[in-house]
Amino acid sequence: MSLTFAEAERRSPYALLLELREHALLSPSDAGGHLTELALAAAVVAWWTRWQPLTVHHALLSGATLAEVAAACGLDRAEVVRRWTRWAEAQMRLVIGSRPALDPAEAELVRGRIEAEVVA
Repeated sequence: MSLTFAEAERRSPYALLLELREHALLSPSDAGGHLTELALAAAVVAWWTRWQPLTVHHALLSGATLAEVAAACGLDRAEVVRRWTRWAEAQMRLVIGSRPALDPAEAELVRGRIEAEVVA
């Protein structure tokens, strides 16, 4: 029996990575094994897609340049900016305990760093 994407996505991201590694080392030979590997890999990609803008945000706050972040992500600078912007706007709209999930001042600091590098 194989694992589905929906089942895999309910697992923690760390458990997914470990399970995918273990599964890949087994070198599946039947359809169920290959389907399970596909489900695990797809769930890892889905999790990472959601985490990536947060990691980009922290890298930029920590002093990394947009060019360095883009190189680390394997994306062009415009795509990094697009993903970060979409994430930041959503986080500022998300209110937790009467405060936005992302402090607008912090987002503006990152936006300013991005703009300074894009203009330069």
